[in-house]
Amino acid sequence: MFFCIEKFSDLKLYKDYNFEIISINSLTRILNNLKKNKIEKIIMAGKVKRPSIKDINFDFNALKLIKNFALDSKGDDKLLSAISIFFENNGFPILDWKDQCKDLFINKKCLTLKKPSKESISNRDKGLDIFKLIGKTDIAQSLIIQNNIVLGIEAAEGTDELIKRCFEYKNRGDKGILIKLSKYNQHSNLDIPVIGIETVKKLKAYDYDGVFLEKNKCMIIDKDEVIKFSNANDIFIASVDKN
Repeated sequence: MFFCIEKFSDLKLYKDYNFEIISINSLTRILNNLKKNKIEKIIMAGKVKRPSIKDINFDFNALKLIKNFALDSKGDDKLLSAISIFFENNGFPILDWKDQCKDLFINKKCLTLKKPSKESISNRDKGLDIFKLIGKTDIAQSLIIQNNIVLGIEAAEGTDELIKRCFEYKNRGDKGILIKLSKYNQHSNLDIPVIGIETVKKLKAYDYDGVFLEKNKCMIIDKDEVIKFSNANDIFIASVDKN
C-alpha cells in the first residue's frame, strides 16, 4: 500500500498499485488511513520540501506534534525525530532502509569502470576535512570541490541543484567532484543520503569527474541504470569511509 503525499508525489508512478493521496496537514487522516488499511509498519521514501508554518492549516495531531517545535527555527534532524516519535507512539514503527534494501547501498570501493584520478582523490581528502568541521551541525549532506577548493555546500535546494549552482564557479584544472555523506546522527529510517539517475545526468551535463558516496550509508535509486549511464559517460561512482 502506497500513501502519496499531496503535491510531492508523481502519481503516474503508482497507477498500477494500490495508493491513497494524503496531506501533510492532516496527521489524523494519515493515522486513520493506516489503521483502515491494516498497516503495521511504515517505510518512508522520497523528498518533501519543508513548508512554512504560515502556509499550512494543521489539524489537532499536527499541532500537537509541533507544539514544542518551530519549523522555521529548528533543524531537519529534530523535525524528523518528532515525526518518528509521533508514528511510533501511535503504533506504527518506521522501518530502516538499510534493513530492507541492502543491495541499494554502496558497499564496494568503486562501482564503475572509471576509477577516481589522483586529483579526485586529493579533492576527496580535502572535502572530508571540511565535513569533519561541519559534521555535528544539522546541515550539509553534500559538497562540490575542485582544485581542493570548496565550490559549494548543499543547502535546502538539494544535491541536483547544488551540482548546477556550482558550475559557474568552476575553473580550469581538474573537473571537480561531488561528495555525499550522512549527517551526524542521521535517521537512517527517515532521511538518508540518496542519488539517482538525475544526479549522474547532472554530473555529466555540468562536466564533473564523479561522485564519492559514504560506504554503507548512501543509497542509489535505480542502481543498475545509474551505473550503466555512468559507465557510458565516463563518470566514476566510488565509496568513501568518513571515519
